[in-house]
Amino acid sequence: MLKEFKEFISRGNVMDLAVGVIIGGAFTAIVNSLVKYIINPFLGLFVGAIDFSDLVFKIGNATFRVGSFLNAVINFLISKHTIV
Repeated sequence: MLKEFKEFISRGNVMDLAVGVIIGGAFTAIVNSLVKYIINPFLGLFVGAIDFSDLVFKIGNATFRVGSFLNAVINFLISKHTIV
């Protein structure tokens, strides 16, 4: 059984997937820090807020975290265009 597992793991597709997952995780951390520490403060100069994650509005008891959503959109756009 161990021999079969080693053969399965040593296939190219499994190794490529493992490398892709590791690189993707590292790349996500880089993009998140780029957005949080460089892009958001730059955009904050024009909007007036340094950190978009603090941008919220409330209706009744509901709190809408618009800033966190904007951060996620910026992260997605950077990740999408960098990978492709």
